[in-house]
Amino acid sequence: MTMRGICIFTIFILFLLMLSSVALASDQSYLARGSSISTGDETTTILVSPNGAFTCGFYKVATNAFTFSIWFSWATDKTVAWTANRDAPVNGKGSRLIFQNDGALVLLDYNGTVVWSTNTTASHSNRVMLLSSGNLVVTDTDGHHLWRSFDSPTDTLLPWQPMTRNTKLVSASARGLLYSGFYAFYFDSNNILTLIYNGPETSSIYWPAPFQLPWDIGRSTYNSTRYGVLDQTGRFVASDQLEFEASDLGDEIMRRLTLDYDGNLRLYSLDTTSGSWSVSWIALPRLCNVHGLCGANSFCRYRPELESCSCLEGFEMIEPSDWSKGCRRKTNTMPNQDFTFRKFPGMDLWGYDLNYSEFSPWWMCRDMCLNSTDCQAFGYRKGTGECYPKVLLFNGRNFPDPYNDIYLKVPKEAVSLPELATGLTHACKITEKEAYPLLHMFMSGDSWFKFGYFLSSALTLLVIEVILIIVGCWIFYKRERRPEIRDEGYMIISSQFRRFSYDELQKATKCFQEELGSGTSGTVYKGVLEDERQVAVKRIRDVMQGEQEFRSELSIIGRIYHMNLVRIWGFCADQTHKFLVSEFVENGSLDRFLFDSQNLIPVLQWSQRYNIALGVAKGLAYLHHEWIVHCDVEPENILLDEEFEPKIADFGLVKLLNRGVGGQMLSRVRGTRGYIAPEWALNLPITEKADVYSYGVVLLELVKGVRVSSWVVESEKQAEMSVRFFAEVLREKLASKDQSWLLEIVDRRLGGKFNYLQAAMLLKIAVSCVEEERSKRPSMSQVLETLLSLVE
Repeated sequence: MTMRGICIFTIFILFLLMLSSVALASDQSYLARGSSISTGDETTTILVSPNGAFTCGFYKVATNAFTFSIWFSWATDKTVAWTANRDAPVNGKGSRLIFQNDGALVLLDYNGTVVWSTNTTASHSNRVMLLSSGNLVVTDTDGHHLWRSFDSPTDTLLPWQPMTRNTKLVSASARGLLYSGFYAFYFDSNNILTLIYNGPETSSIYWPAPFQLPWDIGRSTYNSTRYGVLDQTGRFVASDQLEFEASDLGDEIMRRLTLDYDGNLRLYSLDTTSGSWSVSWIALPRLCNVHGLCGANSFCRYRPELESCSCLEGFEMIEPSDWSKGCRRKTNTMPNQDFTFRKFPGMDLWGYDLNYSEFSPWWMCRDMCLNSTDCQAFGYRKGTGECYPKVLLFNGRNFPDPYNDIYLKVPKEAVSLPELATGLTHACKITEKEAYPLLHMFMSGDSWFKFGYFLSSALTLLVIEVILIIVGCWIFYKRERRPEIRDEGYMIISSQFRRFSYDELQKATKCFQEELGSGTSGTVYKGVLEDERQVAVKRIRDVMQGEQEFRSELSIIGRIYHMNLVRIWGFCADQTHKFLVSEFVENGSLDRFLFDSQNLIPVLQWSQRYNIALGVAKGLAYLHHEWIVHCDVEPENILLDEEFEPKIADFGLVKLLNRGVGGQMLSRVRGTRGYIAPEWALNLPITEKADVYSYGVVLLELVKGVRVSSWVVESEKQAEMSVRFFAEVLREKLASKDQSWLLEIVDRRLGGKFNYLQAAMLLKIAVSCVEEERSKRPSMSQVLETLLSLVE
């Protein structure tokens, strides 16, 4: 080999070594003592299993919140298999996972707080490895496992991961969230693998069926080893004789057994080609058998391939989008009230019996409940005479044995007369004289007097009816001759919020031909209704609610009207099809005009921008007055009509604030990156101040004319500069008397043609809105008052 060849070969080898070192800097097979992983590093180190099937590292659960997790590398949605800190996410900047020199694997938040640890201190720990099985282990110098993630599962069991007396699967709280929910899968004290609902107020076992003895369904209570395992072929075997297998039994398939957020235990198989999961076994084919699914005072209605929740009659949902909170009475009951019962045939409310008796007549069961202040309802089985007075209305379902009926205890004044005559209460017998008064009049001794009285009364009523008909016709005639009123208020009253069928929307959109836009929540199509109204039809994706819950949420927003809110005309809930039908807004969304880098659209003038800021403030102030938080305020959700009047869109599936808890609601990650308030990532209760923060970001973009994220990159601080830092810079500039700096900030496309006083005020409001501490942010009504003071 020539010298030149040797040099080329040497350079090639060095190049390969350099590539391998770069690869090791990001993807590693193990962690050695003293090494760490940081959330703030763009080249964050991750661990990859030798077969490449699993990845371990920081998993993003919100804009600035991370968990240390293991996920399936080949699943398109990066399905999480295990999480160390599922209920305590760490900050996205400055948090670290450290394999300390003392042998402990420790997760630290940005401020140094220990969030999670393996507690392997003072041992001979040598390295942290992610095995091909998906098991994360801490080993000693001899390769022995000192700690394993397999011993502390979250909601998922992997093949060959043992289920023991010390392990438990706990469901997630909701779809897409990792926080712990109310359901658990574990070995109970009788050595039986069990599914249990463990809610905030009560708990109950629902699988295996609680009314069946274990040995009647093939389970055994005698083996106290409490051990179960899923093998790679898809077969599960446990010490209590529980056995089941996947429908696609066989090797070479990636599997997981997961306790899902809805309380059902499912075995999944991964299609590595498409990256999608399919269910190959399920514990409860009928989801309504899951306890607590619909909350208290409700029942689960089963239809083929569909389950949905409904409140019992006389009750309403506590939180319109969360059935786990259940329902409450529309009117409070008093102990000294008179009660009766409303019958619900073919329904059962399992458990929470105040008492139980056999061979009881119906009236005795009724009186037992009627005489107890704690009794809310009673179940009665005809034929057997079994009586179940209920102290709590829970686990309702309408497809049990057909001979079981529920009788709900209700105030007498709440029941109409037809309902009282259904046999729920014993009514007095009616005599023939009372039942047929006309017959009695003609047959009695003084019939001529009564007949004359009847005839005169009838003639008087006839004359009154004729007069009313003439007056009504005259009023109708006069109204018809009036000019037709077609103002917007009249249209709103006459059209009303209503339900559309899927066929109607197909026809209106010409089979969903013209797409207006698409976002994370769904795709929007243009349509024309039969009354020639142009509408926007939005297909809602990933709706977890049943039809009843979906309708309950929308019945509230259907009554909302404000000139700066997109009018919701109706909805469609046709099996799997979920749509919102709203008014069509001609000029589309604000982002098209603000961020037009190719100059294809006319530039928004300053007066238009200020009017948009004012209109959005009016709309948000109205929503907050109605106890509604938008949660996703951004230019894409601000539409402009023909006159460039702003209308806020996409508030159709927001949460209503609970008035009983001080106007707060639990944090659930919503919104778009860059516009989300800091409290989302900190797991703080979300109030209307989250919208105020987003509004502040929109104001900055209205003034500048570009995305704040792009603005940050162009600045000197580049990636380090955040909205918070920029607000500090603006605060300093606003303190000076010289306003020439505004020319550098305000959109250059305006050529300096803007109102300096208004521009300074918008920036001042924006700075106050994006305060990190939400108590320092103004309310939208305060913002609105300030903006109105500068209207020209």
